[in-house]
Amino acid sequence: MDWDKLRIFHAVADAGSLTHAGDTLHLSQSAVSRQIRALEESLNTTLFHRHARGLILTEQGELLFDATAAMSKRLDAASARIKDSEEEVFGELKVTTTTGFGSLWLAPRLPALFEKYPDLKIDLMLEEHVLDLPMREADVAIRMKEPSQADLIRKKLMTVKMKLFASPEYLSTRPAPEKIEDIAQHRLICQSPSSAQVAAGATLVQHLMTYDIPSLLTVNNYFGALQGVLHNLGIGVLPDYVTEDFPDLVPVLPELESADVPVFLAYPEELRQSQRIAAFRDFVQDEIFAHRKRMRAARGE
Repeated sequence: MDWDKLRIFHAVADAGSLTHAGDTLHLSQSAVSRQIRALEESLNTTLFHRHARGLILTEQGELLFDATAAMSKRLDAASARIKDSEEEVFGELKVTTTTGFGSLWLAPRLPALFEKYPDLKIDLMLEEHVLDLPMREADVAIRMKEPSQADLIRKKLMTVKMKLFASPEYLSTRPAPEKIEDIAQHRLICQSPSSAQVAAGATLVQHLMTYDIPSLLTVNNYFGALQGVLHNLGIGVLPDYVTEDFPDLVPVLPELESADVPVFLAYPEELRQSQRIAAFRDFVQDEIFAHRKRMRAARGE
């Protein structure tokens, strides 16, 4: 097959429109149309259904698009490895992590990374489901459990626990719980046990639910739960690292906590020599080391 025609086909399939694909490729709509027609003739098949709202892939088109998507990711990986042979840290780095960790811990610390590497471009993808690193859906991942995919370099970064917190303003309106049974006198803010989250957090929430909570706010990520706590809605189930950036939060029933939640950093074996990966990995490790040091100082250790 003609590589150039496949490239144009992939752009059209991705955009769902000859015009939009042409804009991306810097080609006229008629030029794009001719290339697609020539590809269909060479394959003796129809790749797109045409209709008023755009283009839809046929079954044969879907098969070809799956192949060109895999090719595109492999080419991106090769391009990244070539660029990463340079000593300077620049270009795009696709980072994936959970919505809670990404918005509450990672994003507020990124200014330090950009200050050190101003030519770095971070594409931060906050996803609860695990992206495929070997297929280059992302370059590096921070996950709340050890990755199971093969051919990944992985490193344990830290351990997190889920705990209960409330705002001083909320606790000024009613007495703080002294024992777990008292939680039934308060509104609970948490992730729904059925939503995608770390198992330890879901287990703690399920346990709290057994105390007949009268009023409940469930959010599908910890960032939303934190906003509820900060706006004095009730007692929230949150990761313990929020205490550094939100020191006014008051621990509630401090002896009550989830099991350990391990935090892992992972990236594909083929990106072992990547300067961008190394820069990001060292940045995260330095931030966690500094975080631990500040937490120990706050505890007087």
